[in-house]
Amino acid sequence: MVDETGFLNRRLYLPEHSWTNDPERRTVAGMPEAVQFATKPRLAAEMITAALDTGITASWVTGDEAYGQDLQLRAALEARGVGYVMAAACSMRVRVNHGRTLVDADTVTGRLPTTAWQRHSVGNGAKGPRYYDWAWIHTGTDNHRHPLMRRNRSTGELAFYLCWSPTEVPLPELVRVAGVRRSVEECFQAAKGQGGLDHYQVRHWTSSHRHITPAMLALAFLTALASDAAPQQPGAVTTDDEPAG
Repeated sequence: MVDETGFLNRRLYLPEHSWTNDPERRTVAGMPEAVQFATKPRLAAEMITAALDTGITASWVTGDEAYGQDLQLRAALEARGVGYVMAAACSMRVRVNHGRTLVDADTVTGRLPTTAWQRHSVGNGAKGPRYYDWAWIHTGTDNHRHPLMRRNRSTGELAFYLCWSPTEVPLPELVRVAGVRRSVEECFQAAKGQGGLDHYQVRHWTSSHRHITPAMLALAFLTALASDAAPQQPGAVTTDDEPAG
């Protein structure tokens, strides 16, 4: 199976004090005056909004804790009807007892019965399917919003997620989305190794974008070639085949 992933957009993150608030450095780097400091979640929201506004559809968004803890990003996704499965810190607070009680997620996890955990795979790794134990909490106030917990079957290590969906979905679907985040890192590795994404030493605004954009295009081209060259699955229908009766 070919991993058909790629990049749609890019934003250059610049630290506030060492870059955006340094007039001399901005001038030397050729930064446009309109560019001001923006957090990574804000940049993500801008790119997602731009994609949706052009007609690109997305059912889900996933990200690490830096994005999961940002309330504005999550609210923006909900406003656009886009579901999300965002990683969260173990100290996150969740509402239980029909929203009347606010407790730490790890405290709730420790009280879950054995039957609350289900074994699901988040996809294939180097050694085959990657199985974890998963559980979700029904808060009693919203069937579209679920704290999600993942437990390593060997070490007992816990991971937490904040989830929202415009319609009710089963637990395996949230698990699937949580596992998709791994493809982001794989996509960056492919872009660096095959598209030369990190093969530059420029420190100028225009030069940086002139390098990143062709690297993104190169990865998209290579991904399309790999998809076309992949062996056809048994029973698959192509444009040259007659549909099965």
